[in-house]
This record gives sequence, C-alpha cells and structure tokens, in this order.
Amino acid sequence: MAGRFDLETTTLGTLLDDPDARAIIVELVPELPDHPMIGFAKGMPAAAVLKMAGGQLPADTLEQLKTRIAAL
Repeated sequence: MAGRFDLETTTLGTLLDDPDARAIIVELVPELPDHPMIGFAKGMPAAAVLKMAGGQLPADTLEQLKTRIAAL
C-alpha cells in the first residue's frame, strides 16, 4: 500500500501543513520551516526541494526524510 504522499507531486507546503510530515521534517531538518526561501519552496514538489537541498544536507538525513515521509 502506498503512503499518503508522493514526494514527486506533493508540495513542500502540503507536507508542512500535515502534522505527521511536519514533525518528521522538524526533527530531521529543524531550520527548514523558518528558512528565508520557504515561501518560494512551499509551492514546489518536495522531491525538487530535496534535490536542491542535497548539497546542504547529509545524504543520510535526506534518505531518512524520504523514507519516513513515504511510510506515512
């Protein structure tokens, strides 16, 4: 059974609006919800934002984020 969110199509804003997904994001990347560019990024698919953040986050953090949100 697929999870609630497809990171290729679900926007970052949708994830941040969901309490379960937001909790995972805040736990793994606490600075993300208050990032200066968050207004711009909220409308983008989460996968696109994660690709852009790839150079700024450790690979294991990105993988955990993807895995845990996909499991919701």
